[in-house]
Amino acid sequence: MKVILASQNKHKLAEIQAILAQYDMELVLQSELGLQIDVDETGESFEENSELKARAVMEATGLPAIADDSGLCVDVLGGAPGIYSARYGAPDCVTDRDRLNHLLRNLRGIRAEERTARFVCVITLLYPDGRKLTARGSCEGLITFEPRGEDGFGYDPVFFVPSHGCTFAQMGAAEKNRISHRARALTRLEQMLEEQV
Repeated sequence: MKVILASQNKHKLAEIQAILAQYDMELVLQSELGLQIDVDETGESFEENSELKARAVMEATGLPAIADDSGLCVDVLGGAPGIYSARYGAPDCVTDRDRLNHLLRNLRGIRAEERTARFVCVITLLYPDGRKLTARGSCEGLITFEPRGEDGFGYDPVFFVPSHGCTFAQMGAAEKNRISHRARALTRLEQMLEEQV
């Protein structure tokens, strides 16, 4: 069965394909079908935005579709940037580094132990027959006072994982992919697919 990924991200494709392949599902990027769907993320939660993206692609193709939505939630900021992580500080902040610096400015004066945060990822798999699987994963951490590490992207340089003693940007890609919010959402999705068999 062919499943369309509502994304242009080839890294995401490889990650999700590894799980879906064992259930006889062939994952294809939407761009491979010539689709350029840009969905307005008008939802009020990761779940709603993930479903909006999957539904747009499913309706355009008539095939099952999978999408994810993710972001960083900082407790002392009331969960911000949350679903707005990629647009945090707009229109003044346009790059990942702009958004990261904006976050650090908003946390100025906040003590280390109060800088608790988590990355959240929600993956939605929709079928044309109405079935829907929604899997959520999160990774707990703390926001550092300054960026650390050269790897990763987005907020990775300021997301410190106490169990590993480093930020996502200091962690090797393989280890990050093993413990990340997306990895945990994918593990949950795999469990849900297993229950369907």
